[in-house]
Amino acid sequence: MILAQTVKGYTLGKGFESKNSNHQMKKLSADEFKDMRELLGLPIPDSAFTDGLVPYGHPGADSPEVRYLQERRAALGGPAPARRVHAVALPEPEERAFKALYKGSGKQEMATTMAFVRLAKDLMRDKETGRRWVPIVPDEARTFGMESLFPSAGIYSPLGQTYEPVDHDQLMYYKEAKDGQILNEGITEAGAMADFIAAATSYATHGETMIPFYIFYSMFGWQRTGDQMWQLADQLGKGFIVGATAGRTTLTGEGLQHADGHSHLIASTNPASLNYDPAFAYEIAVIVKDGLRRMYGPEAEDVFYYLTVYNEPKRQPAMPEGVEEGILKGLYRFREGTPAGAESPRLQLLASGTAIHWALEAQELLAADWGVTADVWSATSWGELRREALLADEAILHGEQRVPYVTQALSGAPGPVLAVSDWMRAVPDQISQWVEQDWTSLGTDGFGLSDTREAARRHFGVDAQSVAVAALAQLARRGEIPASSVKEARERYGL
Repeated sequence: MILAQTVKGYTLGKGFESKNSNHQMKKLSADEFKDMRELLGLPIPDSAFTDGLVPYGHPGADSPEVRYLQERRAALGGPAPARRVHAVALPEPEERAFKALYKGSGKQEMATTMAFVRLAKDLMRDKETGRRWVPIVPDEARTFGMESLFPSAGIYSPLGQTYEPVDHDQLMYYKEAKDGQILNEGITEAGAMADFIAAATSYATHGETMIPFYIFYSMFGWQRTGDQMWQLADQLGKGFIVGATAGRTTLTGEGLQHADGHSHLIASTNPASLNYDPAFAYEIAVIVKDGLRRMYGPEAEDVFYYLTVYNEPKRQPAMPEGVEEGILKGLYRFREGTPAGAESPRLQLLASGTAIHWALEAQELLAADWGVTADVWSATSWGELRREALLADEAILHGEQRVPYVTQALSGAPGPVLAVSDWMRAVPDQISQWVEQDWTSLGTDGFGLSDTREAARRHFGVDAQSVAVAALAQLARRGEIPASSVKEARERYGL
């Protein structure tokens, strides 16, 4: 143990030394610098102090001090910081892994969490890149359906399987192995993020590219380990961060600590994070495929992905033609409404994640009960829409004529715009200033617990009936329908 007695502000002179007030002192005067010069023996003449400015001093390229620093730096391997990346671009995985999600789930229901795990499992079988995947989970791998990975990939343990698991007689038992591929860290999000950072930066630190995906309860990612997310960006890490059981209302019954309505807001503060809230399995496939290209392709970018997926089983539709660009940019029209008549009022419903199903049901209610036509749009990324719009605004300041993508996409779309998600209103509101139409958003602001998803969504005013009434209210404000229709709708739907 070394006990060192120090002097606060040593060498800074009598105005600073041993004074607590030096924390509030912002700079030294020229006279105080001269005193320090004398104390340290710096070869700086008085004539160098001009206009009250303090000169830069250098002992000389051949001075003992500079020679010593250069010798020590050479012994350490050269100038720092230096980043020498020797990893090569990875080949694209076989298309068949993605096609399974492109075609939808048919009559079966599948949650988007399960869709992502299924895709990851197929990608881990790829002959070229499968061994480079690093699945990381801090807790409850079975909640995310990851037990299907246990037999083939195994859970890493430096000692291997040292006990007989209680489910050893089952096909998907808890298999630990010295060569296991899954990192199951127990309830330690900080440790899991440390694993992720190590794998995400291995392309630079070891010259070996790994593809980590870290899956967790979405509330326990950005909120619990947000500082490590910033560290990840600072170290130019790459990979997929997956917030499962996402949304404020989708995981009811486990307490407010599980009710995530804002992780996309926190994620939006990180410049390196590309944030998506996909509604369908095929959207996940498109996003992951492009993410692999952007992070590990020939022109690799220093970014990582945050995807939110849900544990609510739904039928997954097949991918429509020509939607890939919209998925990646953040918005595309999923289902166009059928006009009830030539004079039918019309509006645009924008929804992300599991909220797309509320919007689709509201579309049917509006048409059947009120003769109102609604187009439903899938907003895969409010954040990417905003990021691109900000770049467009910046380009305009430099004389370039550029229209934000979200403005172009909605250009000419009739009626007002109503946005809905399982997040706080501030999440979709990120794009409101670039939407030319009248804008209204619905969201899950505030606390709220319930025994069912349906009751929670009714409480927050985001269920299909609430969306329909909000849409009618927008049209009534514009004088397109009678105000009495809004009151009638509230009574009919029990709001």
